[in-house]
Amino acid sequence: MRTTIAFTLVAGLVAGVAACSANVAAGPGAPDSGSPGSDGSPPATDAGIILPTTDAGGPLAPPEHGFQILSSPVDIDPGAEVTYCFYFRTKNTSELAIQKWVSHMTSGSHHMIVYLTPTDLQAPGTLSTQDCGFGGGGGSSVWTYSAQSADAQAVLPSDDGTGTPVGQIIKANQSGFIQMHYLNASDKVLHAHVELNAYAYPDTARVTPAAPFVTYNTKINLQPGSAVAPRPGMVSGSCTVSPDAKFYVMSTHTHKQSVHTFVKDGAATVFDSTSWEHPGEQTWNAPPFFSFASGKLTYQCEYMNPTNRLIITGDSAATDEMCMAIGYFFPAVGGKGHLCIDSNILY
Repeated sequence: MRTTIAFTLVAGLVAGVAACSANVAAGPGAPDSGSPGSDGSPPATDAGIILPTTDAGGPLAPPEHGFQILSSPVDIDPGAEVTYCFYFRTKNTSELAIQKWVSHMTSGSHHMIVYLTPTDLQAPGTLSTQDCGFGGGGGSSVWTYSAQSADAQAVLPSDDGTGTPVGQIIKANQSGFIQMHYLNASDKVLHAHVELNAYAYPDTARVTPAAPFVTYNTKINLQPGSAVAPRPGMVSGSCTVSPDAKFYVMSTHTHKQSVHTFVKDGAATVFDSTSWEHPGEQTWNAPPFFSFASGKLTYQCEYMNPTNRLIITGDSAATDEMCMAIGYFFPAVGGKGHLCIDSNILY
């Protein structure tokens, strides 16, 4: 596969998973123990797709060229709200350039986020609630894809303005995990899992590499309030961004105390949302895409705390809060995406 820019995903930033006509090597970890399955070698189907031993699959057929990940199933009790992470490592032996992501979440799934990591944070196949999320990776976890609805997809631009398609480059033997937030509002036990398909360009395709631009705010400190008189709070940041970077997606990610988020380029609003559950996204699917003319990406998250406890930055959608701006851009100069902590570019 050829790329217009050498694109090796850095430790701690960007991209996906897997191989042509193959799936992850992932067995069914015990849901509460945080340990992988005892057999260590999940079975392959006739099509060559490796599935978790206890997962019967779902409605997504595996792509002809790309990869598929199915998380091990977990039972969610009535009224339960919990976040699990399913850890994987891909078995592909060469890079893939991904042109489309497609996902499916079963009933009880609130949202899913796919992260890539430089090494295994847990043994592949582990399903665990411990240290589950962006913070659990010590800042090295790379937001790669997310979904807030049962069936979702993300399609990368087919033309970067020069006739070259845009793709996310997936390294061989890539480590990562899928974070899954479950909320069972029913009176029955739900058997939940998620599915992810990645559709790749032909191996010989020339692509312009894409990468994420992610902000993460560590300063959330929401003072206790009450249901009658919730306490307001706010955090913000401003991150340097190259005016040459062409963005094709921009969104935000927060938890349930959030009431308003926005991203600005100088005084101009780029993205605005009042829904934490379904923030939506701003997309630019054709040239000239979007560039930050000011050289700064400014983001802000506003909250109302109706609880009687202090709420700080953290991964748990049930007890913590987050403030993240999530964008995808190209070209990924030097093979890197960017992570901005508060207002400081980490890389």
